[in-house]
Amino acid sequence: MSDNNDKLTTPLVFKHSATIKTRTAMSPMVINEAEENGDIGEDALNFYSMRSKVAGLIITGASYVSEGGKAYDLQIGADRDENLPGLKKLANALKKDGNKAILQLHHGGREAVTAQKLNGHSYAPSKMNFPWLDYTPEELTDAQIRQIIADFGAATTRAIEAGFDGVEIHGANHYLLQQFFSAYSNHRTDHWGGSLEKRMNFPLAVTKAVVDAAKDAVKDGFIIGYRVSPEEIHGENIGYTIKDSLQLIDKIADYDIDYIHTSLVRSYDEKPQGGSESIGQLVKKTVGDRVKTIVVANVFGKDTAEKALDYGDIVAIGRQALIEPEFAGKILAGKSDEIHTTITKDRVDKLGLKNHLIKWFTTPGSPLPPLPGQENL
Repeated sequence: MSDNNDKLTTPLVFKHSATIKTRTAMSPMVINEAEENGDIGEDALNFYSMRSKVAGLIITGASYVSEGGKAYDLQIGADRDENLPGLKKLANALKKDGNKAILQLHHGGREAVTAQKLNGHSYAPSKMNFPWLDYTPEELTDAQIRQIIADFGAATTRAIEAGFDGVEIHGANHYLLQQFFSAYSNHRTDHWGGSLEKRMNFPLAVTKAVVDAAKDAVKDGFIIGYRVSPEEIHGENIGYTIKDSLQLIDKIADYDIDYIHTSLVRSYDEKPQGGSESIGQLVKKTVGDRVKTIVVANVFGKDTAEKALDYGDIVAIGRQALIEPEFAGKILAGKSDEIHTTITKDRVDKLGLKNHLIKWFTTPGSPLPPLPGQENL
């Protein structure tokens, strides 16, 4: 029996009739545990299988849809039919306790560091130097852009064949879709860039390709989400503002998708620069009842998860999912007082966390937010 009858433990029904048991999601996290060719190995299966009770919606780490978009050495691949056997195992592992398995679809664009190492080149909306990269990405041609759009559609078809309950389009965190939307990184003057409206064309075309692929393969019940970074402001470099992204979100919500997932950094109640209303509330006000919304960041334990639902329809957990693989399961079982909210040395092996993942968090100067308790590892 669940702890209470509040919104957190009330089932949620998406537009296309899919239902999740709790209003929780596991944030997509690249754990770098696939094989070098993108196949799902035992380490990745073990990590995800442990988390089959972590949330109502379980979103994988980014899976690359094109070989040229591979950003991490041991990233999940969804670019070839040869990936299907592993993807089927992954979907089954995530779904075994009745929660929904979502495959996140991704292209690194200029951030495709692994593709750059393997192929000697990477691609972006515009050819320009970026101070944090030791290479200059090439500008995508119109034909290449259209091929990548088709690749997102093909990866969606593979996700359906593999048995996933849905896909999430990765339009956040400075990867290719965000690069096209950003005035900082997109200097094109053709159909794919220039005005704000034209900078929307690529992410909207990708969304349409994914929606069309799903409609061709399934009648109903398939979940489609879109993850977005709400603003791109780094000092004097302004890619887009919250006002800009709300216009994009408004257009995406008109497509036949199920949710918008806002990628936040500091907290689920985070406000835009110079704003007085939270980003989550602004997004919810923009989409209305057309789609559901997911908020994320700094959620640990049942109490903060409940508070986060004031800012979105679903609350996503990232670091909490690493620390407590049965987060939602314990809440449903009336055992929220048994939820771990800090990591301890004696539990690391039991959590399926490999040394390289722990090092990402504990290395001085790491851009990742700290794992509570990591000072004891």
